[in-house]
Amino acid sequence: MFGKNKKTAGLTYIAQGSKITGESHFDDETLVGGAIYGKVTAENKLIIEANGLIDGELNCQELKVSGLFRGKLHCEKLTICGTGTVEGEVASKSMEIFEGGQFIGIRVKDEVNLLKELGDDNPPMTELKLQAQE
Repeated sequence: MFGKNKKTAGLTYIAQGSKITGESHFDDETLVGGAIYGKVTAENKLIIEANGLIDGELNCQELKVSGLFRGKLHCEKLTICGTGTVEGEVASKSMEIFEGGQFIGIRVKDEVNLLKELGDDNPPMTELKLQAQE
């Protein structure tokens, strides 16, 4: 007990009726019942409750949505619950959508490098010529 330096996991709660605008950073698990507008970074799991809203850019480890997320999202794991809606651009390694949940937008890869996928053997295409048939 004495002399041990034990780090306890904390919890951040943005209560319903609260509104945060700007750039936010959360170290521990975060519950959002209110509204956040702007750029958000979360080191751990972030949960948007049924009445919660995040509108902007979000970078987190894991996101669970029961409310509304709108904007650009980058995460390892995304879970959209039955009452949840995600609108926008999503870069996620894992995505799960439960019955009733909505995903409106586009899912993108983190790194899209078409030239590397084609290989260095092929010269880059700089011009495309179309010929009309006679």
